[in-house]
Amino acid sequence: MRQGSGSHSFDVEENWAKLPAGVTLGYTHGVVIDPKDNVYIHNQSKDSVIALDREGKFLKSWGPEFAGGAHGMYLSKEDGVEYLYLADPNRHIVVKTTLDGKTIYTLEVPPLPNVYKTADLYKPTDTAVAPNGDVYVCDGYGQSWIHVYDKKGTWIRSWGGAGSEPGKMKCPHGIWIDTRKSTPRVYVADRGNNRLQIFSLVGEHLGFVTYDLRLPCCFYQYGTEQYIPDLHSRVTILDEHDRLITHIGDVPGAWTKAGWPNVAKEELKPGLFSSPHACALDSKGDLYVVEWIAVGRITKLRRVAH
Repeated sequence: MRQGSGSHSFDVEENWAKLPAGVTLGYTHGVVIDPKDNVYIHNQSKDSVIALDREGKFLKSWGPEFAGGAHGMYLSKEDGVEYLYLADPNRHIVVKTTLDGKTIYTLEVPPLPNVYKTADLYKPTDTAVAPNGDVYVCDGYGQSWIHVYDKKGTWIRSWGGAGSEPGKMKCPHGIWIDTRKSTPRVYVADRGNNRLQIFSLVGEHLGFVTYDLRLPCCFYQYGTEQYIPDLHSRVTILDEHDRLITHIGDVPGAWTKAGWPNVAKEELKPGLFSSPHACALDSKGDLYVVEWIAVGRITKLRRVAH
């Protein structure tokens, strides 16, 4: 089934992920792609990090400690080495690891006692790394703050809080350092307010993106474009001016069905989405989407050549 239009047309590659016996998916929350086009999936199972090559062949898995809380996943290349940043709102931490699962450091509750009177109020959902190495964490399921650390994991600053006015957020679910302009900016998927917010690297509010968004989850920058998985059943593509290019896999009203997102498998159609939670693109422009579904769902859409 073909999705999109023009140079943003994709064909669904059905049954792409080939998992061995004994490896099953839980809720699929994160996806990233390394420089070799290997795909890493963050999901809530005993194999919480699963690596596949671009043809879907299983490479490895690890991470049972994230089985209950696997959420946002970010890949960062630092001094020639790739690292993963794994958000776990259930354990109130973000963990930096190697691609094989060796822990480099763990970010725990930020040092803001007036915001976090108890550790369980901190529930980080996503992470991003700026060009200078600073690490940005969004507390999407907790107190709706953004926290910044240096490359060694030392806290620098925070901003935000719950609300709808500029600079305030309601479930800042995803975060990205946008590098499409000369000065990097912080993009936040302010999901509960049905919008994106744009900040400077030090937290100055710069603007909103509100057009035609439902429940934006997070981001993936591909060239001058932003791909935004929307929990309400589609992936949105924006151009360099944050104008709509197209939607992928849109199913209007899918989220209103009884039991959503855990609808019956026969209701899930190839190339049509129920609850996109994260996405990534490989070096050939192929799109990988994971969905918030109890049994997990990974869709690969192969870009159509023009």
